[in-house]
Amino acid sequence: MTKQLSIIVPFYNVEQYIRPFFESVFRQGLQDDIYEMIVVNDGSTDHSMEQVADLFSQHDNITVISQQNQGQSVARNNALKRAVGEYVLFLDSDDLLIDNTLPIMLEKALSSKADMVMADYLEMTDEEIDKLSSSPSQPPSIRWEEKTGRQLFMETRGPLVPVVWRTLHKREFLQEHHIQFTPDLHFDDIPYTHECVFNARKCLETNLLFNIYRRRANSITTIKYGIKEVEGYGTSLALTWNLRKKVGLTPTEELKFKTVIFPRFYYFLSKLTLENLPRFSDRIHAIDSLSRQAPDLRFAGGRVQQLTSVLYSISPRLLMLLWSLKWRWNKCLRKTKTKDSEA
Repeated sequence: MTKQLSIIVPFYNVEQYIRPFFESVFRQGLQDDIYEMIVVNDGSTDHSMEQVADLFSQHDNITVISQQNQGQSVARNNALKRAVGEYVLFLDSDDLLIDNTLPIMLEKALSSKADMVMADYLEMTDEEIDKLSSSPSQPPSIRWEEKTGRQLFMETRGPLVPVVWRTLHKREFLQEHHIQFTPDLHFDDIPYTHECVFNARKCLETNLLFNIYRRRANSITTIKYGIKEVEGYGTSLALTWNLRKKVGLTPTEELKFKTVIFPRFYYFLSKLTLENLPRFSDRIHAIDSLSRQAPDLRFAGGRVQQLTSVLYSISPRLLMLLWSLKWRWNKCLRKTKTKDSEA
């Protein structure tokens, strides 16, 4: 039986956060008969499931899938195969929904038949969330803007924000374009978000505050990574870059794309590779992996982007060597300045 909405929630070892999250979903006031919730226990070894068992027993629209740990992307894909909702919402089990916002989002989606309905969100630490005495205040005026996905891409300053939990996706749209998450991939939201936006014919964008993103010390975006995770980001970057061929960007769109792909490449080199991989051989391994998957990666910004493009096309290994030397030099300068200030 078709539902208006399918809420998909994978979780893995989040016993500290999972109950407040589900309570925030149930506070939305949606009737159980108009939506389903597909919960995927991705091999948790803590007491996450026990924390919410009583909540689940109060609702007959919840399906629980238990699987061996296979990662968030596989969990989402497995749940999506079972979904029957007209719209799909992927949520993270350590975040929160802001009270009384999901009915507004769903009503707009159903009335507009948009491929995507995208809201705004807040980012808070555990301490900031604990201090909340009520739901955060909404902007004084709620705006809704209709755009194509490509208009949204062209009008967005900088790279797209690659998060799926602020967006309602039309399930028929995902099926039509065969869009799913790449299995066993860290940062899988990046290529997924871009593929959705490049294919969407109708998007609604609003400044309505929908989620509270929990910024915690051991989240996927703050933990230290090894070679597998760094290579995974490189794969995510390559998949996103190669989308331009699959979706057929115009010259103007491709120029914008070459400009905004650079910050992700910079993050790959500076924040991930150099700061997480002390061994130069691992850094070479990471850049080699990226260059095999995206040998024609190019940028179109200022001098730094242009020079980086040239070096990458000539020798990705040489580029990694030069960035490593620059990073080490800057690190030495910072240490020297610190000692001077303490003297």
